[in-house]
Amino acid sequence: MNKKDITDGVAHEVPADLREVLTSDQKAFTAWENLTPLARNEWICWVTFVKKEETRKEHIKRLSIEIKEGKRRPCC
Repeated sequence: MNKKDITDGVAHEVPADLREVLTSDQKAFTAWENLTPLARNEWICWVTFVKKEETRKEHIKRLSIEIKEGKRRPCC
């Protein structure tokens, strides 16, 4: 898949590391595409606004798991 194959958020593009995880897992990709643009934007912000790289990796891992479980937003 390429950059055009995944839908961005309202104001933010999907960063490369998150894009890689989402496009490599069909269930996560499908769940991502079923989110609203605002929900995708909130997930992107949740991943990118952390200070430590290790926290970012953990957020990406949690995002992948939680959206497949049906969670729509990182906060709720």
